[in-house]
Amino acid sequence: MLTLALNILDIAQNSIRAKASEIFVGISESLSDDRLEITVRDNGSGISQGILDKVTDPFFTTRTTRKTGLGLPLLKYQAGIAGGDLVVESHEGMGTTVKASFTLSHVDRQPLGDIAGVMTILMTANPEIDFLYSHRTDSGEYFFSSKEAKEYLGIENFTESGLASDIREMFDQNLKEIGADGMKD
Repeated sequence: MLTLALNILDIAQNSIRAKASEIFVGISESLSDDRLEITVRDNGSGISQGILDKVTDPFFTTRTTRKTGLGLPLLKYQAGIAGGDLVVESHEGMGTTVKASFTLSHVDRQPLGDIAGVMTILMTANPEIDFLYSHRTDSGEYFFSSKEAKEYLGIENFTESGLASDIREMFDQNLKEIGADGMKD
């Protein structure tokens, strides 16, 4: 995948298939610590221990539509070449947490990419899921809850009245304000 945002999209799609009703995406960037950390956590069906031991094997998948599963193995590889690691924790019936870490300044670290676009796509395509987003930098933090935003606006989904583009613009502006990776003016 070309950007880390696309990895996040892939992991979130796994969470959706696991019937999660809440998906948390957290990004922490620290110039002072030279670290980038990405966390995707859901309350879906979880992964059995037997499968959990194999999720970073590119030749293993539970899908029947193809014989390989490249999402998590690719993210593990990308983290490893950029001085980081990937950890997947899961308990059946309780959900899954995927944590990837990177050396922020590493020449081989992929850019974050269009995280505002990815979150907007996820929220508009899955209005029944509460998406929580947290992004921390040395300059501040941005937090968003799709459930709280819909309640505040009195709507069922973000496709009403063209709100999707407004949500994306709000994400972009808030990420610029905290100096998120790739969002500086």
